[in-house]
Amino acid sequence: MPYLYQTNGRRQFIRTLAGGVGAIATMGVFSSFMNMKEKGKSLRFAFFSDTHIPADKDNHYRGFYMVRNLNKIVPQIVKSEVHSAIITGDLARLEGKQEDYKKLKKLLNPLAGQMPVAMALGNHDRRDHFLEIFPDSPGERQDVKNKYVLVLEYPGIRFIILDSLIYTNLSPALGLLGIRQREWLEKYLKDHTGKPVLLFVHHTLGERDGDLQDADRMFNILRPLRHVKAIVYGHSHVYGYSVREGIHLINLPATGYNFRDQDPVGWVEATITAEKGIFTLHATEGNTQNDGAVKELTWRI
Repeated sequence: MPYLYQTNGRRQFIRTLAGGVGAIATMGVFSSFMNMKEKGKSLRFAFFSDTHIPADKDNHYRGFYMVRNLNKIVPQIVKSEVHSAIITGDLARLEGKQEDYKKLKKLLNPLAGQMPVAMALGNHDRRDHFLEIFPDSPGERQDVKNKYVLVLEYPGIRFIILDSLIYTNLSPALGLLGIRQREWLEKYLKDHTGKPVLLFVHHTLGERDGDLQDADRMFNILRPLRHVKAIVYGHSHVYGYSVREGIHLINLPATGYNFRDQDPVGWVEATITAEKGIFTLHATEGNTQNDGAVKELTWRI
């Protein structure tokens, strides 16, 4: 049985949503049986990042217990009845050990039993170990050499999960898409213009040593492609919003721990339509002052 799947109740919801047309895609991801161009139509997602799950449940950092944190948010996400969940990398504690991914898989089982769970890879992950423990993927895995790239199709929206991992647990913790992935991305986006697109990647998009080193080259590709609406990422353990080239940048809080007392730890509930995104912070640890805060973003046209 594939690890990523959905319950009968979720399947029934999708059939209802689709008006009884089509079937459920492999491992629970929506097939593109419906083009929701009508205004007001929306889907809800759980976005989170930097789980840093160790094999040892008592492992902790800065007073945060990463296993306990994920155990806290998984029931919240299940209760929220979102349609799908996406984690933007640094899944494992530090070195991407197999034991870390085994623990992560166990912790995600209640979530994966209700919805598709898609994951990007970060600088503390190991691609080979991840794929040994998570051999099945939601959506469609793309043919990009030495990279783990997914396309997820939903009614009226398309998500693309990119791979910025180049080495594990080294400093500076920089990321790189690389020329093959950038060439694939450019061709794919030019060939698939029918839906708004959100991109997901682990690394931050600035100019520091630990950021995505080819971010400028990526934005050169994205600038003229107006169907690209936003980029969602993690890495910094900071929650924030900005705009570049008209594209919204959404920096997710970490689920495992923060680096600064002022930052929240938790997850983000996202309501996505063809016209906008509405993002609600669920701050479970760290600075919880803005728990429940809502940010609304209107996509470029």
